Amino acid sequence: MGSRRRTATEDEATALASGIRLRIIRLTHHEALTNKEIARRLDRDPATTLYHVRKLVEAGFLTAEAERRGVRGAKEIPYRSTGLSWRLSGPWNAPVEDAMLEAFLTEIADLEPAELHQTRAVARLPEGRLDEFRGRLAELIDEFAAGDEDGARPEGGARPGDGDQPGVRPEGTAETPGATAIYLALYPSG
Repeated sequence: MGSRRRTATEDEATALASGIRLRIIRLTHHEALTNKEIARRLDRDPATTLYHVRKLVEAGFLTAEAERRGVRGAKEIPYRSTGLSWRLSGPWNAPVEDAMLEAFLTEIADLEPAELHQTRAVARLPEGRLDEFRGRLAELIDEFAAGDEDGARPEGGARPGDGDQPGVRPEGTAETPGATAIYLALYPSG
């Protein structure tokens, strides 16, 4: 599964070096959104988001879907993520890494504590094992991301609402969200 990834080009890395652009890619991963909808969700001016949307379209990270008419008859163009960013790998330059962290911190800033699942761990791994660990993490993320396409299940996995009875969850369990964002950072522990 990790073999589906390729190194980002310079133009692709440049396009990804923006926290706002990374957030736009995430927002449009599961549903096509117009520039106005993107601006509203990001609490930004539509002219600002349009600049970033155009950069993402130009770099191949977003695609424009069929034009539609809004509630007042205005022309609207919905944009959807192409999934390209999920198929790229680093090594990332500092601006891209900074943008990833910025996007993560901005996205979690308004979450309730119960909405954010965090885990920390420290492991002493020699270089060969660290490479293996990184590869296995990438494969695991790829596996679940592949199961996400068109609502499909990962092999042997379940979708939200699956169980003994359609739409029934065991008592006391939380509703599974429609999408889960993942931010993963590996760094030296000193």
